[in-house]
Amino acid sequence: MAERVYQVWKGRNIFFCKGRLIFGPDAKSLIITLLLIVVPVVIFCTNVARNLLHEFPTYNSGYIILVVTILFTIYVLVLLFLTSARDPGLVPRNSYPPEEEICYESSTLADVGGRHTPTPRLPRTKEVSVNGFSVKVKYCDTCMIYRPPRCSHCSVCDNCVERFDHHCPWVGQCIGLRNYRYFFLFVSSSALLCIFIFAMSAWNVKFLMDDYGTPWKAMKESPATVILIVYSFIFLWFVGGLTCFHLYLIGRNQTTYENFRYGAANRHNVYDQGCLKNFLEVFCTMTKPSRNNFQAYQQEEMPMRITREVKIDDSEGDSRTKVHDNLEIDNDLLKISQRRDAVNS
Repeated sequence: MAERVYQVWKGRNIFFCKGRLIFGPDAKSLIITLLLIVVPVVIFCTNVARNLLHEFPTYNSGYIILVVTILFTIYVLVLLFLTSARDPGLVPRNSYPPEEEICYESSTLADVGGRHTPTPRLPRTKEVSVNGFSVKVKYCDTCMIYRPPRCSHCSVCDNCVERFDHHCPWVGQCIGLRNYRYFFLFVSSSALLCIFIFAMSAWNVKFLMDDYGTPWKAMKESPATVILIVYSFIFLWFVGGLTCFHLYLIGRNQTTYENFRYGAANRHNVYDQGCLKNFLEVFCTMTKPSRNNFQAYQQEEMPMRITREVKIDDSEGDSRTKVHDNLEIDNDLLKISQRRDAVNS
């Protein structure tokens, strides 16, 4: 019985719903992230928000705080799901090296017949044009592809990811071309949620101080409010700082990987289109469709046959300008070399 693509996928991803949902190998860390979001919100709703209901009895205005908290939390969780449960921009692997890029060079060692056997070679890099500039792309030995510009191989997921930013353990997924927007919205919305909870908790302490006279009595009356103030303040430094950092990266059209590898002083960023266009590219462009159809059935791969016109000089000195090499490539360059030896002998 034919298997689907997600069932034979060679990366370390975890699939659900027949390939519709794709997570990283550390998807279990999502449980911790969910608890870090949901538990403080539940404490806030059952303590702070409930107390504020009595402080705004007119037209039940206190319920607005409760409703806003619940809706905004749902919004943050949806963004978390969109970040962690979708294809971040995975580049499909090749089953064989790209034959069109293979070049043959004469070996320095002669075989038994005294002739030099041409050996296939793949260049480690090649140049492509991006915005009128020449950019080098590298060959990935694992995926057997030349990586697209800004693509990198994630050692955690074992995949090449387009516009690779980083692998985030908090969402259990790579951050790349197709989920970076949702990742930034998730981080920035989490920062706003921390600010909201911090402000409402501080407001609740103010009302308690009016009732009990001193801050110590107010904090003793509602220790959960104090815990929420400290908690939201600490995490605001984390998600708030991360939001500011990614705002800086978006303004420069730079990824986290590029920033750490090439430094902030990289003056040859060929992707920088100006601050406004950089922001429009992230937030106002259509998300590119996935390169993979994980629900499709895996097609049976046939051996690749190549016919190429090359020039080969044999040991007897007569030159044959047209030689048709019928090669069957199984899975690596060694087999290509062996096939050429069989043809020349």
